[in-house]
Amino acid sequence: MAPPRAIVVVLALLAASCGRGDGTLRLVGTVERTLVEVVAPTSEVLAELDVARGDRVAAGRVLARLDPTFAESELARAEAGLASARTGAAVADIDLDRVQQLSRERVASRQDLDRARLAHDEAEARLREAEAILAAARKHAADLVLAAPVAGVVDQLPFERGERVPAGAVIVVLIAEEDPWVRVWIPEASFARVVPGTRASIHVDGVAEPLHGSVLDVAREPAFTPHYALTERDRVHLVYETRVRIVDGPPQLRPGVPAEVEILGGADVAGAP
Repeated sequence: MAPPRAIVVVLALLAASCGRGDGTLRLVGTVERTLVEVVAPTSEVLAELDVARGDRVAAGRVLARLDPTFAESELARAEAGLASARTGAAVADIDLDRVQQLSRERVASRQDLDRARLAHDEAEARLREAEAILAAARKHAADLVLAAPVAGVVDQLPFERGERVPAGAVIVVLIAEEDPWVRVWIPEASFARVVPGTRASIHVDGVAEPLHGSVLDVAREPAFTPHYALTERDRVHLVYETRVRIVDGPPQLRPGVPAEVEILGGADVAGAP
Protein backbone atom coordinates (compact mmCIF):
# COMPACT_ATOMS: atom_id res chain seq x y z
CA MET A 1 0.00 0.00 0.00
CA ALA A 2 1.50 3.34 -1.03
CA PRO A 3 1.92 5.77 1.89
CA PRO A 4 -0.51 8.71 1.90
CA ARG A 5 0.66 12.16 1.03
CA ALA A 6 2.41 14.01 3.84
CA ILE A 7 -0.19 16.75 3.95
CA VAL A 8 -2.99 14.24 4.55
CA VAL A 9 -1.04 12.54 7.32
CA VAL A 10 -0.32 15.87 8.99
CA LEU A 11 -4.00 16.83 8.89
CA ALA A 12 -4.95 13.48 10.37
CA LEU A 13 -2.45 13.84 13.18
CA LEU A 14 -3.50 17.40 13.93
CA ALA A 15 -7.15 16.37 14.07
CA ALA A 16 -6.28 13.38 16.24
CA SER A 17 -4.69 15.66 18.79
CA CYS A 18 -8.12 17.26 19.36
CA GLY A 19 -9.64 14.29 21.16
CA ARG A 20 -12.36 15.18 23.63
CA GLY A 21 -12.23 14.35 27.30
CA ASP A 22 -14.64 11.45 26.83
CA GLY A 23 -12.09 9.58 24.74
CA THR A 24 -13.53 10.47 21.34
CA LEU A 25 -10.95 10.49 18.53
CA ARG A 26 -11.57 13.21 15.92
CA LEU A 27 -10.17 12.67 12.42
CA VAL A 28 -10.60 14.18 8.97
CA GLY A 29 -10.91 12.33 5.66
CA THR A 30 -12.97 11.98 2.50
CA VAL A 31 -16.05 9.99 1.63
CA GLU A 32 -15.46 7.06 -0.69
CA ARG A 33 -17.70 4.54 -2.41
CA THR A 34 -17.12 1.36 -4.38
CA LEU A 35 -16.73 2.21 -8.06
CA VAL A 36 -17.35 -0.61 -10.55
CA GLU A 37 -15.94 -0.22 -14.06
CA VAL A 38 -17.60 -1.95 -17.02
CA VAL A 39 -14.99 -2.37 -19.77
CA ALA A 40 -15.04 -3.26 -23.45
CA PRO A 41 -13.81 -6.84 -24.07
CA THR A 42 -12.62 -5.95 -27.58
CA SER A 43 -12.11 -2.92 -29.81
CA GLU A 44 -15.47 -2.21 -31.43
CA VAL A 45 -17.98 0.53 -32.18
CA LEU A 46 -20.37 1.44 -29.36
CA ALA A 47 -23.66 0.60 -31.09
CA GLU A 48 -26.07 1.25 -28.19
CA LEU A 49 -25.88 3.10 -24.89
CA ASP A 50 -29.00 2.34 -22.87
CA VAL A 51 -28.38 4.44 -19.73
CA ALA A 52 -27.68 8.03 -18.74
CA ARG A 53 -25.69 9.56 -15.90
CA GLY A 54 -27.58 9.30 -12.63
CA ASP A 55 -29.70 6.30 -13.65
CA ARG A 56 -30.21 3.67 -10.97
CA VAL A 57 -29.72 0.19 -12.41
CA ALA A 58 -30.27 -3.29 -11.06
CA ALA A 59 -27.70 -6.05 -11.31
CA GLY A 60 -27.92 -7.64 -14.75
CA ARG A 61 -29.44 -4.58 -16.43
CA VAL A 62 -28.09 -4.11 -19.98
CA LEU A 63 -26.03 -0.92 -20.11
CA ALA A 64 -24.56 -0.91 -23.61
CA ARG A 65 -24.00 -3.01 -26.72
CA LEU A 66 -21.02 -3.12 -29.04
CA ASP A 67 -21.38 -3.61 -32.80
CA PRO A 68 -22.05 -7.34 -33.32
CA THR A 69 -21.40 -7.47 -37.10
CA PHE A 70 -18.01 -9.16 -36.94
CA ALA A 71 -19.01 -11.40 -34.02
CA GLU A 72 -22.12 -12.60 -35.87
CA SER A 73 -20.11 -13.51 -38.97
CA GLU A 74 -17.59 -15.30 -36.78
CA LEU A 75 -20.45 -17.18 -35.11
CA ALA A 76 -21.92 -18.17 -38.49
CA ARG A 77 -18.54 -19.55 -39.64
CA ALA A 78 -18.17 -21.48 -36.41
CA GLU A 79 -21.64 -23.00 -36.77
CA ALA A 80 -20.88 -24.01 -40.38
CA GLY A 81 -17.58 -25.52 -39.28
CA LEU A 82 -19.33 -27.55 -36.60
CA ALA A 83 -21.91 -28.85 -39.09
CA SER A 84 -19.12 -29.91 -41.43
CA ALA A 85 -17.20 -31.59 -38.61
CA ARG A 86 -20.30 -33.50 -37.53
CA THR A 87 -20.80 -34.75 -41.08
CA GLY A 88 -17.17 -35.83 -41.28
CA ALA A 89 -17.44 -37.65 -37.94
CA ALA A 90 -20.60 -39.44 -39.06
CA VAL A 91 -18.97 -40.57 -42.33
CA ALA A 92 -15.90 -41.76 -40.40
CA ASP A 93 -18.14 -43.80 -38.08
CA ILE A 94 -19.84 -45.48 -41.05
CA ASP A 95 -16.50 -46.20 -42.75
CA LEU A 96 -15.03 -47.68 -39.59
CA ASP A 97 -18.05 -49.93 -39.04
CA ARG A 98 -17.87 -51.10 -42.67
CA VAL A 99 -14.13 -51.87 -42.55
CA GLN A 100 -14.51 -53.66 -39.21
CA GLN A 101 -17.20 -55.88 -40.75
CA LEU A 102 -15.02 -56.58 -43.80
CA SER A 103 -12.10 -57.33 -41.50
CA ARG A 104 -14.18 -59.92 -39.61
CA GLU A 105 -15.06 -61.47 -42.97
CA ARG A 106 -11.32 -61.44 -43.87
CA VAL A 107 -11.99 -59.20 -46.86
CA ALA A 108 -10.28 -56.03 -45.55
CA SER A 109 -6.64 -56.09 -44.50
CA ARG A 110 -5.20 -55.07 -41.14
CA GLN A 111 -3.79 -51.96 -42.82
CA ASP A 112 -7.27 -50.97 -44.07
CA LEU A 113 -8.63 -51.29 -40.54
CA ASP A 114 -5.82 -49.15 -39.07
CA ARG A 115 -6.41 -46.42 -41.66
CA ALA A 116 -10.16 -46.41 -40.90
CA ARG A 117 -9.49 -46.10 -37.18
CA LEU A 118 -7.05 -43.23 -37.72
CA ALA A 119 -9.53 -41.44 -39.97
CA HIS A 120 -12.22 -41.92 -37.32
CA ASP A 121 -10.01 -40.51 -34.53
CA GLU A 122 -9.04 -37.54 -36.71
CA ALA A 123 -12.71 -36.80 -37.48
CA GLU A 124 -13.56 -36.92 -33.76
CA ALA A 125 -10.71 -34.49 -33.00
CA ARG A 126 -11.95 -32.08 -35.69
CA LEU A 127 -15.43 -32.30 -34.17
CA ARG A 128 -14.15 -31.38 -30.69
CA GLU A 129 -12.15 -28.50 -32.17
CA ALA A 130 -15.23 -27.20 -34.03
CA GLU A 131 -17.28 -27.36 -30.81
CA ALA A 132 -14.62 -25.35 -28.97
CA ILE A 133 -14.48 -22.74 -31.74
CA LEU A 134 -18.26 -22.38 -31.64
CA ALA A 135 -18.25 -21.98 -27.84
CA ALA A 136 -15.62 -19.24 -28.13
CA ALA A 137 -17.61 -17.47 -30.86
CA ARG A 138 -20.77 -17.57 -28.75
CA LYS A 139 -18.85 -16.18 -25.77
CA HIS A 140 -17.44 -13.38 -27.92
CA ALA A 141 -20.90 -12.45 -29.16
CA ALA A 142 -22.38 -12.54 -25.66
CA ASP A 143 -19.58 -10.34 -24.28
CA LEU A 144 -20.61 -7.52 -26.61
CA VAL A 145 -23.75 -7.04 -24.50
CA LEU A 146 -22.52 -5.20 -21.41
CA ALA A 147 -24.62 -5.63 -18.27
CA ALA A 148 -24.33 -4.18 -14.78
CA PRO A 149 -22.41 -6.62 -12.53
CA VAL A 150 -23.93 -5.00 -9.42
CA ALA A 151 -26.82 -2.72 -8.56
CA GLY A 152 -25.83 0.92 -8.48
CA VAL A 153 -25.97 4.40 -9.98
CA VAL A 154 -24.42 5.34 -13.31
CA ASP A 155 -21.64 7.80 -12.48
CA GLN A 156 -19.58 8.17 -15.67
CA LEU A 157 -20.05 7.48 -19.40
CA PRO A 158 -16.67 8.20 -21.03
CA PHE A 159 -17.83 7.32 -24.59
CA GLU A 160 -20.74 8.37 -26.78
CA ARG A 161 -22.81 6.14 -29.01
CA GLY A 162 -21.10 5.60 -32.38
CA GLU A 163 -17.56 5.98 -31.07
CA ARG A 164 -15.02 3.18 -31.48
CA VAL A 165 -13.79 2.09 -28.07
CA PRO A 166 -10.44 0.31 -27.62
CA ALA A 167 -10.23 -3.07 -25.94
CA GLY A 168 -10.15 -2.70 -22.16
CA ALA A 169 -11.57 0.85 -22.21
CA VAL A 170 -14.06 1.79 -19.51
CA ILE A 171 -17.53 2.29 -21.00
CA VAL A 172 -19.60 2.74 -17.83
CA VAL A 173 -18.62 3.54 -14.23
CA LEU A 174 -21.15 2.54 -11.55
CA ILE A 175 -21.32 3.62 -7.93
CA ALA A 176 -22.25 0.37 -6.20
CA GLU A 177 -25.26 0.40 -3.88
CA GLU A 178 -23.17 -0.32 -0.82
CA ASP A 179 -22.60 1.71 2.31
CA PRO A 180 -20.09 4.52 1.69
CA TRP A 181 -17.10 4.92 3.96
CA VAL A 182 -14.62 7.57 5.06
CA ARG A 183 -10.89 6.92 4.75
CA VAL A 184 -8.95 8.34 7.71
CA TRP A 185 -5.61 7.72 9.45
CA ILE A 186 -5.45 7.03 13.16
CA PRO A 187 -2.31 7.82 15.21
CA GLU A 188 -0.21 5.06 16.70
CA ALA A 189 -1.25 6.07 20.23
CA SER A 190 -4.85 5.07 19.47
CA PHE A 191 -4.12 2.03 17.29
CA ALA A 192 -4.81 -0.54 20.02
CA ARG A 193 -8.13 1.10 20.96
CA VAL A 194 -9.68 1.29 17.50
CA VAL A 195 -10.97 -2.08 16.29
CA PRO A 196 -13.51 -3.08 13.62
CA GLY A 197 -16.99 -2.40 14.91
CA THR A 198 -16.07 0.62 17.03
CA ARG A 199 -18.92 3.15 16.81
CA ALA A 200 -18.39 6.44 15.01
CA SER A 201 -20.17 9.67 14.21
CA ILE A 202 -19.55 11.30 10.83
CA HIS A 203 -20.02 14.96 9.90
CA VAL A 204 -20.18 15.51 6.14
CA ASP A 205 -20.12 18.87 4.38
CA GLY A 206 -23.58 19.64 3.07
CA VAL A 207 -25.39 17.18 5.38
CA ALA A 208 -27.05 18.89 8.32
CA GLU A 209 -27.34 16.00 10.76
CA PRO A 210 -24.45 13.82 11.91
CA LEU A 211 -24.36 10.39 10.30
CA HIS A 212 -23.78 7.12 12.12
CA GLY A 213 -21.23 4.46 11.37
CA SER A 214 -18.58 2.09 12.63
CA VAL A 215 -14.99 1.18 11.93
CA LEU A 216 -14.84 -1.19 8.96
CA ASP A 217 -11.17 -2.15 9.09
CA VAL A 218 -7.77 -0.90 10.26
CA ALA A 219 -4.55 -1.45 8.33
CA ARG A 220 -2.04 -3.76 9.97
CA GLU A 221 0.96 -1.90 8.58
CA PRO A 222 1.71 1.72 9.57
CA ALA A 223 2.31 4.55 7.14
CA PHE A 224 4.59 7.59 7.20
CA THR A 225 7.39 6.13 9.37
CA PRO A 226 9.10 3.00 7.94
CA HIS A 227 9.69 0.03 10.24
CA TYR A 228 13.46 0.17 9.95
CA ALA A 229 13.49 3.81 11.15
CA LEU A 230 11.27 3.17 14.15
CA THR A 231 12.49 4.88 17.33
CA GLU A 232 10.75 5.92 20.52
CA ARG A 233 10.67 9.52 19.31
CA ASP A 234 9.27 8.57 15.89
CA ARG A 235 6.44 6.44 17.28
CA VAL A 236 4.15 9.46 17.60
CA HIS A 237 4.33 9.96 13.81
CA LEU A 238 2.96 6.54 12.95
CA VAL A 239 -0.50 6.44 11.41
CA TYR A 240 -2.72 3.56 10.30
CA GLU A 241 -5.11 3.74 7.38
CA THR A 242 -8.67 3.12 8.57
CA ARG A 243 -12.05 2.88 6.87
CA VAL A 244 -15.18 4.00 8.72
CA ARG A 245 -18.46 2.78 7.21
CA ILE A 246 -21.44 5.18 7.05
CA VAL A 247 -24.59 3.17 7.72
CA ASP A 248 -27.19 5.90 7.10
CA GLY A 249 -25.61 7.95 4.33
CA PRO A 250 -27.99 9.64 1.87
CA PRO A 251 -28.14 8.04 -1.60
CA GLN A 252 -26.78 11.19 -3.25
CA LEU A 253 -23.63 11.20 -1.11
CA ARG A 254 -20.80 11.22 -3.64
CA PRO A 255 -17.18 10.14 -3.22
CA GLY A 256 -14.59 12.83 -2.59
CA VAL A 257 -16.69 14.89 -0.15
CA PRO A 258 -14.71 16.04 2.94
CA ALA A 259 -15.85 14.55 6.24
CA GLU A 260 -14.96 14.66 9.92
CA VAL A 261 -15.09 11.41 11.85
CA GLU A 262 -15.49 11.02 15.59
CA ILE A 263 -14.52 7.51 16.67
CA LEU A 264 -16.24 7.06 20.00
CA GLY A 265 -13.86 5.95 22.74
CA GLY A 266 -10.97 5.68 20.29
CA ALA A 267 -8.63 8.32 21.74
CA ASP A 268 -6.16 7.89 24.58
CA VAL A 269 -7.00 9.59 27.85
CA ALA A 270 -4.66 11.72 29.97
CA GLY A 271 -1.24 10.22 30.32
CA ALA A 272 -1.08 8.83 26.78
CA PRO A 273 2.30 9.10 25.07
